[in-house]
Amino acid sequence: MSGYEEFLGSRAPIRAWVRGVPMEKEALQQLRNVASLPIVHSHVAAMPDVHFGIGATVGSVIPTLSAIIPAAVGVDIGCGMVATRTSLRADQLPDDLKPLRSAIERAVPHGRTDGGGKGDRGAWNDVPAANADSWRKLQRDYERLVELHPSLDRGKTAEHLGTLGGGNHFLELCIDEEDRVWVMLHSGSRGVGNRIGQHFIQLAKKDMGTLVRNLPDIDLAYVREGTERFDEYVFAVDWAQRFARTNRELMMAQTLQAMERSKLLPKFAHGEVAVNCHHNYVQQERHFDADVWVTRKGAVSAQQGQLGIIPGSMGAKSYIVRGKGNPDSFHSCSHGAGRAMSRGEATRRFTVEDHERATAGVECKKDASVLDETPMAYKDIDAVMAAQSDLVEVVHTLKQVLCIKG
Repeated sequence: MSGYEEFLGSRAPIRAWVRGVPMEKEALQQLRNVASLPIVHSHVAAMPDVHFGIGATVGSVIPTLSAIIPAAVGVDIGCGMVATRTSLRADQLPDDLKPLRSAIERAVPHGRTDGGGKGDRGAWNDVPAANADSWRKLQRDYERLVELHPSLDRGKTAEHLGTLGGGNHFLELCIDEEDRVWVMLHSGSRGVGNRIGQHFIQLAKKDMGTLVRNLPDIDLAYVREGTERFDEYVFAVDWAQRFARTNRELMMAQTLQAMERSKLLPKFAHGEVAVNCHHNYVQQERHFDADVWVTRKGAVSAQQGQLGIIPGSMGAKSYIVRGKGNPDSFHSCSHGAGRAMSRGEATRRFTVEDHERATAGVECKKDASVLDETPMAYKDIDAVMAAQSDLVEVVHTLKQVLCIKG
C-alpha cells in the first residue's frame, strides 16, 4: 500500500502524505487550485506538514513544465536549515545554559527592532570582515540584478548576511540519541530575498495580463520559459538561494566561534557530520520522463541517500534524515512539523504559563513575544514522521536544550 492518500483535482491528482495528520480544508483547496493549472506535470505532492499559505500551500511540491510560479517559491527564497555535530557531549554543557545562550545571541543578530532601521538589532551595524568577504562574492550578480530591476536596490544586503531574522527562524543546541551536542539553525535570504520574491510575484501577475483572471487564485500567476522575465526570475531566485545558503554558513561559524570563546565549554571539534538544505526553493529536475521545474514550498529534497533536516517545534524533537528517493513525492519530504494554527490564534489561545510548561527543560524565551511559536501551535512531529516513513529514514533524533528565536 502506498504511503499517500490521493485526492482528485480538475486536471491533475494530488498525492498527500497525511495519514494520521490533520489537513485543513483550505489547504486542500489550495492544492486543488495548483493541480488545476495547465503547467503542472503528473501530479502535485503534499507533505504531512502541509498547511494553508499564500497562493500555494506550505508543505507542497509542485512540478511545472516550462514555467515557474513565483508565489509558490515564496518570499523567503532559499529558506532552509543547517546542522552540524560537535564532539561535545551533553554532560560537558554547563548546568545553567543561559550564559551560553547570551553569548550566542551576542554573536548572531536576531529579531527586528527600530522598524528595521539604523538601530535594528537584527542586522549588522558594522559588517564583520568574513561577512563582508562573503558579500563581495555575491555583489557582482546583485549589481547585475538591480541594473535590470532598479527598484530592488533598497534596504539591507550585506548587513543581513549572518543574521537570523524573526518569525519561525531559530538557532538551537540539541542532544542526539548518543548524547552528542549538535548546533542547528533555520533561516533564509532575509530582506533582500523578500524584496525579490514580492517584486517578481507582482511582475508575474502583470505579465499574465487578462489571462490572470482565468487562474483559480491570482497568486498563482506564473512566468514562462522563453521569455525575458523567466530568465530574469531564474537568475534572481538562484542568487537569493545562494545568499540564503551563505547566510546559514556564516551564522553557523559565528555560533561555533561564540561557543569556543565563551569559556563555558571545553575545547571541541565539529563538522564531521554537517547538513545544509533549502526548503523554499525551485530547481530543474527530471521526474516522470520530463524535465520540470520543481518548486518545494516548505519541503526538502530527499533523493536516495541524501541527508536532510526535519525540525520539530521549540519544545519537541527534530530529525536528521536520509532520503529514500520516493518518485511519487518527487524525491521530497516535509520541512518540519507544520503549523496547526495561525500565529494570531496561537497568541489568543495560549498563555505564557502554557508556553513555560511546553518548553520545560529548554533554555529559551518564555514570555508573550514567542507565544505565536509555542510548541502547541505546531502539529505533532511524531505523527508527521510516521506519515512519511516511505520518504525518509531517521538517522539521528535530536532534542533541543537551548533555543534562540528572533
